[in-house]
Amino acid sequence: MKVALASDHRGFKLKNILGDFLKEKGYNVVDFGTHTSDPCDYPDMVWPACLAVKNKKAERGLLICYTGIGSCIAANKVKGIRAALVHNLKSAILSRKHNNSNVLVLPAYLVTSKEAKRIVSKWLKEEFEAGRHLNRLKKVKEIEEAEFV
Repeated sequence: MKVALASDHRGFKLKNILGDFLKEKGYNVVDFGTHTSDPCDYPDMVWPACLAVKNKKAERGLLICYTGIGSCIAANKVKGIRAALVHNLKSAILSRKHNNSNVLVLPAYLVTSKEAKRIVSKWLKEEFEAGRHLNRLKKVKEIEEAEFV
């Protein structure tokens, strides 16, 4: 599986830890930056990572910033992206099972690298349940496709 990986400067350290971890597990990781701990703006890395997921150049995306909030907001502006900001294993699992999330967003200040590895590992393996959740996602897609005046 190919994973698009991105962070801002506050998520840089955890991004590198998770990137190495995923490569060790056999994932193909595409790192969209940042590549230093110098201050930067998360949309500059989030957008190309999410475009890779949208355009099927990566199956999933993983974003990290300090709170995860900004990256999640930016990610969900990209049509076709269902980004989930998670703080624990249970929310990561449910984001896949119920929402078919294709981008995982982690807050660097709230999760340890050990917790992040567990969350990411489980999220990447988890499947979408479909069933009753399909109709809900259809409605979300209708909202995404709608043109409001």
